Amino acid sequence: MEQILIRNLPPGTKAALRARAEQHHRSMEAEAREILADAVTRMPASIVDLVSMDEGVEIEFEPGRLDLSARTADL
Repeated sequence: MEQILIRNLPPGTKAALRARAEQHHRSMEAEAREILADAVTRMPASIVDLVSMDEGVEIEFEPGRLDLSARTADL
């Protein structure tokens, strides 16, 4: 399981996270995980983002059908 450490949070962020976690009946850690997972899901990484990552990162890629058609160049 991966871990991260977040430093230099803006003032009040930790208190806001604690309050939000209490509203959802979760720990602060579980609430932070949920917020991060939701944010990543809303804006998924593009193929450019994935290939520019450091080596050793496992990439699962399933190209979808693009429904594009070929066209001839105007010369």
